[in-house]
Amino acid sequence: MNFADKLKGLMKQQNLSQVQVRQLTGIGASSISHYLSGNHEPSKARKRDIAVALGVQENYFDEYLPDAQIQKEGECVNLPVTLAAKLMRKSPKWLCKGLQEGRFSWGYAVKLNRWSYFISSVKFAEQTGIKIPVNEMEQAYEA
Repeated sequence: MNFADKLKGLMKQQNLSQVQVRQLTGIGASSISHYLSGNHEPSKARKRDIAVALGVQENYFDEYLPDAQIQKEGECVNLPVTLAAKLMRKSPKWLCKGLQEGRFSWGYAVKLNRWSYFISSVKFAEQTGIKIPVNEMEQAYEA
């Protein structure tokens, strides 16, 4: 499966639009469009950055990996921003802003050229009292 197909599949699984991918990754609209059309493929480093921004493991876009890794009982993974926002009944934009401003002890945002987000699934559940339904994580990553 090529990069374009994996990105489209991940966007569908997480119910993300191109605009939302652009906001989460900080990548320009034309680049996202080229990636989705299959006209261009990003560098390995950019693939890793996109994967992290969308809440899957860094090597998600490597061809040999069929699926994203999902949370198992007691295992800490990067909770996707979209899922965390849904569980909190807030918008992803609101959550990203809070992470950027350092308002949450269970996650953070880092900006080099663009913003990248990490939400600890374990700390999120412990500190918010919101249980992360494993079936939601599985549905987010099923093909």
